[in-house]
Amino acid sequence: MKKLLVYLKDYKKETVLAPLFKMLEATFELFVPLVMADIIDIGIARGDRHYIYMRCLLLVALGVIGLTCSLTAQYFAAKAAVGFAAGMKSGLYRHIQSLSFAELDTLGASTMITRMTSDANQVQNGVNMVLRLFLRSPFIVFGAMVMAFTIDVKAALIFVVTIPLLSLVVFGVMAVSIPLYRKVQAGLDRVLGITRENLTGARVIRAFHKEGSEITRFDESNDHLTAMQNYVGRISALMNPVTYVIINLATVVLIYVGALQVDVGNLTQGNVVALVNYMSQILVELIKLANLIITVTKAAACANRIQSVFDMQPSMDKGGAGNAAGQTAGNAGRASERADGEADCAGSKSEFSTDTVDCVDAVDEAVRFSHVSMHYHNAGEAALEEIDFAAKRGQTIGIIGGTGSGKSSVVNMIPRFYDASAGSVLVDGRDVRDYSVRELRQKIGVVLQKAVLFQGTIRDNLKWGKEDASDDELWEALTLSQAAEFVREKDGQLDAKIEQGGKNLSGGQKQRLTIARALVKKPEILILDDSASALDYATDAKLRSAIKGMDGNTTVFIVSQRTASIMHADLILVLDDGRLAGIGTHEQLLAECGVYREIYESQFKKETAADAS
Repeated sequence: MKKLLVYLKDYKKETVLAPLFKMLEATFELFVPLVMADIIDIGIARGDRHYIYMRCLLLVALGVIGLTCSLTAQYFAAKAAVGFAAGMKSGLYRHIQSLSFAELDTLGASTMITRMTSDANQVQNGVNMVLRLFLRSPFIVFGAMVMAFTIDVKAALIFVVTIPLLSLVVFGVMAVSIPLYRKVQAGLDRVLGITRENLTGARVIRAFHKEGSEITRFDESNDHLTAMQNYVGRISALMNPVTYVIINLATVVLIYVGALQVDVGNLTQGNVVALVNYMSQILVELIKLANLIITVTKAAACANRIQSVFDMQPSMDKGGAGNAAGQTAGNAGRASERADGEADCAGSKSEFSTDTVDCVDAVDEAVRFSHVSMHYHNAGEAALEEIDFAAKRGQTIGIIGGTGSGKSSVVNMIPRFYDASAGSVLVDGRDVRDYSVRELRQKIGVVLQKAVLFQGTIRDNLKWGKEDASDDELWEALTLSQAAEFVREKDGQLDAKIEQGGKNLSGGQKQRLTIARALVKKPEILILDDSASALDYATDAKLRSAIKGMDGNTTVFIVSQRTASIMHADLILVLDDGRLAGIGTHEQLLAECGVYREIYESQFKKETAADAS
């Protein structure tokens, strides 16, 4: 919680003025019982109506001044709380954007949504309430006790006993409820996760007629959350009745002691009324404080959950590695690679590279995987093992294999979505870990398996690839991706509206636009991760032909489960259970790799496969 207070630094004035005006309001409020005592002891006792009227006007003045101070305090508290929340949410969003896929997988989407919304709002409410009441309530409590001592020391001793008892109850409940509220928020994460799964997978649930089981799963999780909420609610609910009992008992004792003192002439009736008023003020303020403690408890638990996200440091960027020092190191590395090219090639060949991968200088290599292995977080087995190959500049590399064989894992390591557990991935002869993430990804265009478009226009989405792209560049990318025809048919063409997630487009249209978005930036390395699965074979063939004929020396990685999509690639990697089952051209793999031949024959007639071989 303390670390998050940095977002209040721009609201120092508000954080001082809000409690200051609340203290002023409290000060005027403490004078009210004394004025009431004067009205009773002087105005009513003497029958002086003028005095009563003047004191009543004084009460009205105190009320108006107090209200003005309260509204002013509320304004400053709200401004500081909303500004604090805006800064915190912005910082949290930027921090989440800096995390790698590995950290995002660990956190999970549902808990990030909860912390960005529910948790952040709870913290905002906590800051608002603290600025308004955290100083005011204790000030009233102890101020009332001090004012009681100015009236009568003996009667004030009742306050001395009552206040510690009340504090014990309040802080005891707080100590018990803070850890429970953390569990409640974790339960909310689980409910949100199930809700999100059901919303995103609604079609699958209906297709397999699993509505009943999903409703049961949601009800169980929701019932567990409800039970936790009820449990912590009952503990928190103890605060009000216990404080009422203590205060009312103290009031009874106070009236009894006050009556005795009035009888002996040590106190006036007005003084007793003032003491009872002070006790009532303490009761009201402690109820407020109790509610404040509950709010602050929730806010503290939520703040700790938000802070845990901030504490998760991105593993993908090294301080200055991608800047001048990194560039110098990269240049030195390239020179070293060039000088020792033959030795490096000899030492890094895999069992498949002997006949299929030419040994080249690092200068000619766009990407090299050198004995790479990779584990996902908390995974029992390696996702990839001993991946070793080199891709020259301008080559098209096809990657094929069964579901779960590690195809996406291979290409995800090039832009450092994940890091190698062993071995190294080199881009332009330089380890990807020696680049800054920004510098590395400026070289690479990635089209992921799931086509993601954002609400806005086609132009807005395409300019994600290059912010200053001209219309000619956008149309060129659309033409290459085979999307120009349907874009021209839309009202507004480049300015045609796209709904959130591209809901007003077909699957093939979305995939072609995401490919165009990557092509706009004219990357040195283009990764198409099963990004044409929704296209028909004819459009897929046109797309591959257009990409092959692009200007420049772009290295293209095509991940696909279609043999037809990668059979014309310069080099094909065949993956099986995280290992290279074969590497070579289409003809070589048909003759030598059983896994590739099995995939090919499953998609084409065996007679055709035999002819091709």
